Amino acid sequence: MKTKRRRKISNRKITKKLKRTPKKRTVKRKYSIKKARMISEKKYKGLLNKKRLTKKEKKQLERALFVKYCKCIKKIKYSKDYDSGVEYPICMSTIYNKRGIKAPTGVTKKCKNYY
Repeated sequence: MKTKRRRKISNRKITKKLKRTPKKRTVKRKYSIKKARMISEKKYKGLLNKKRLTKKEKKQLERALFVKYCKCIKKIKYSKDYDSGVEYPICMSTIYNKRGIKAPTGVTKKCKNYY
């Protein structure tokens, strides 16, 4: 008598190879610095002179300084009176250093998101 041979079935699951779809690149959104919300000049000067700030006040002051810094860079960058690349130290000095405030890290990189 002839015996039938059986195929040996492995315990592994058979998986199909899926084709990967390429990821869509997201475009970084640029924001307008002109439309940025600013606190009033009176409140801004009050926050600069105040000794102790609450978290909310500190955040408002940081935002106001950031907007002023970006506007300064934009103004100097596109004026013909200054050489290129000079705008960063000039604005850093006038906005942060002369007011006795340490500049946050990466401020110049954040300004590039604004036009």
